[in-house]
Amino acid sequence: MSDWGPVFVAVILFILLSPGLLIQVPGSNRFVEFSNFQTSGVSILVHAIIYFALICIFLLAIGFHVYLG
Repeated sequence: MSDWGPVFVAVILFILLSPGLLIQVPGSNRFVEFSNFQTSGVSILVHAIIYFALICIFLLAIGFHVYLG
């Protein structure tokens, strides 16, 4: 059986935490901006740190697993 849990978690978090798609932290004019489709280097760094922290929590601490097949 294949463990698809890490794949699902990584894809969902990547989509949700893409800078400028849903939210951008820090934004251009405010701290948090919603759906502006723009990004900056600082925003990419902040979103990467948040992504890393959440993926560690879901995969290592919680142990999210999905078995298919």
